[in-house]
Amino acid sequence: MSSTLRSRNPSSKPPPTNPTSPPSPPPKEHEATHDSDSDSEKISHIPSPLDIIRILLTLLLLSATCSYFITTDSVLWGYRPAWTRPARIRAWLRGPLSLTPQTLSLYNGTDSSLPIYLALNSSIYDVTASPHLYGPGGPYHMFAGRDASRAFVTGCFDPQGLVGDLRGVEEMFLPLPSSYPASDDYGDAGAGGEGQGKGKGEGLTKAEVKKRNERERREAKKKVKEAVRGWEGLFDGGKGGRYFWVGRVDRGVGVGWEDGWGERRGLCVQALEGRRRGEGDGGGGGGDGNGNGNGRGGGRIRRAEDVAG
Repeated sequence: MSSTLRSRNPSSKPPPTNPTSPPSPPPKEHEATHDSDSDSEKISHIPSPLDIIRILLTLLLLSATCSYFITTDSVLWGYRPAWTRPARIRAWLRGPLSLTPQTLSLYNGTDSSLPIYLALNSSIYDVTASPHLYGPGGPYHMFAGRDASRAFVTGCFDPQGLVGDLRGVEEMFLPLPSSYPASDDYGDAGAGGEGQGKGKGEGLTKAEVKKRNERERREAKKKVKEAVRGWEGLFDGGKGGRYFWVGRVDRGVGVGWEDGWGERRGLCVQALEGRRRGEGDGGGGGGDGNGNGNGRGGGRIRRAEDVAG
C-alpha cells in the first residue's frame, strides 16, 4: 500500500537538468531599457526648432553689430530696402497723386516743408532724397517741379526744352537728307532718268522714298520712347529705391504725351548739331537713362548715375 502511494506521489524536487543543454536566455527587460536609453540620447542630439531660431538670431545680431561698427551708420551693410524708407511708406499709404502742372511747380524744393518732385512723361517721381542735386542751388534744380521730358531726351535745357512736349523730338534721330544721294528725293539719278538711276542703285522712286521715310520715322519715335523708358527706370525705384513714383500729372481729360502742348516746337541748336553729325543711322541723340546716346551724336546729359546722384 505504502509503495503504491509513493509511486503515485513523486518527489517535489525538479528533475536534474542536462548539463549539455544550452543556458536559458536572460530576461529582455534590461535590454529593452538600454535600447530606449540609447534612442533618447540620439534624439537629444537633434536640435529643436527653438534651438535653430536661437542660432539664426545670434548670427543676425552678430552680422548687424559688425555692419554697424564697419559702416558706422547701417546694420545691413549699407543696404536700405524700400520698405524701410519712411517717405516711401507714407506715399504708399497716401495713394497716387494727381497734380496739375501749376500745383506740381510748388514741389521744386523752395519750400522745405514739401517734398521735391519731378515729372517724366507725365509720371511724377519723388527725388527728395537728393536735395543737393534737385533742390535750390543744385545742378539739376531746373528739372524739379515740372515735366521736362523733352530736356531728358534732347539735352536742351532752355525754356523751350524744359517741357514735357515730345512732339518732333524724333527728328533728331532721323538721317539728314544729305546722308542720301540727291536723286533719292526725286526718284531719279539725274540725266539718266528714273530707270537708269534705280538700275544702278543710285536712286529710289517716290513711292520707295515715302516708304523709307515712314519706316525711319517709326524707328525714330521708337527711339524716343526707349529713351524715356530708360529714364523712367532710373527714377522709379532706381538708385537703391531712393526715388519712387508718386502719381501722374493731370493736364486734362484725354490729353496724351503728344497732345495739349500748343504750337509745335522745333529742335534746339544743340540737338540739331547732334543730328548734323549723323551719318544716315539716326543722328545724335540724348541720354537713354543709362548715359548712352542714341545715334552717332552721343548723349546730351551726363551719365544717369551722375544725374541721379
